[in-house]
Amino acid sequence: MHPILRLVVQRIALGLLLLLAVSVLIYAGTEALPGDVAQAILGQSATPEALANLRESLGLNQPGYVRYFNWLGGVLTGDFGKALTNGQDIGQAIAQRLGNTLFLAACAAAISVPLAVILGLVAARYNGRWPDKVISGITLSTISLPEFVAAYFVIYLLTQVIPIFQPVAMVFPGMSFWAKLQAVALPVIVLVLVVLAHMMRMTRAAILNVMQSAYIETAELKGLSPMRVIWKHALPNAIAPIISVVVLNLAYLVVGVVVVEVVFSYNALGQYLVDHVAKRDLPVVQAVGLIFAAVYISLNILADVISIVANPRLRHPK
Repeated sequence: MHPILRLVVQRIALGLLLLLAVSVLIYAGTEALPGDVAQAILGQSATPEALANLRESLGLNQPGYVRYFNWLGGVLTGDFGKALTNGQDIGQAIAQRLGNTLFLAACAAAISVPLAVILGLVAARYNGRWPDKVISGITLSTISLPEFVAAYFVIYLLTQVIPIFQPVAMVFPGMSFWAKLQAVALPVIVLVLVVLAHMMRMTRAAILNVMQSAYIETAELKGLSPMRVIWKHALPNAIAPIISVVVLNLAYLVVGVVVVEVVFSYNALGQYLVDHVAKRDLPVVQAVGLIFAAVYISLNILADVISIVANPRLRHPK
């Protein structure tokens, strides 16, 4: 088997084992939460007989390992069960809200990724000079702010000082694409501010590392302009670590936006999770947690695979 294919298969197998282990932790962690699901559904005034009947109907009287394997079997067949609080099909609710989360992440990525690469190239080109210091200072300032602080600052600035947006990001089926873009403008701005610095600084560091190579000095001696040397010679050889950090930030944009979604009341997966944590709706919490874990692990595997494929020593083994 080719070394690249072997490594890719190993990464995928490890990812599946990790996801299985995460599913055990998610299920065990939610089951260990204090409180009684039946009591949370029926309220404090419920009779012991009603509580016992509800526990039996929900299967809560079964051993924990039996309930885990029943749940895992349903997940593998695409059945996440029903929400305890409203009886809604969890799979259908997740499908709709996951689409909203992916739309928000895609909009933020479409702005942050090219902007981070361009700023990283400019910072590397003017290393140690004022453009580099300004870019690094601004990005470090934005990354130092907690998400909720950045969100409330953006809300105040763009809804009160400069009232051009609405503070609540509401999307619903049937909205046009441009209406959705306008609705998610504020959370997109916040997410761009949050993830931009990571990608910019990795781009800058990777380019500066490659610029120490001998072939870069040869290109400079040929009379090529500094920006052409960076674009044509340094960037292609620094692309592996840049792509890796981009993919990891894309994972964050999908699974790490819970705070942003809650602040802007955005009808997506993070808001769905928080609402049902408060209601102690364990099947919903378990399903959303597993979806987040699967997305994060999958994108980490993708980053590993890209790094492997970009390694010339693996592409051309002796």
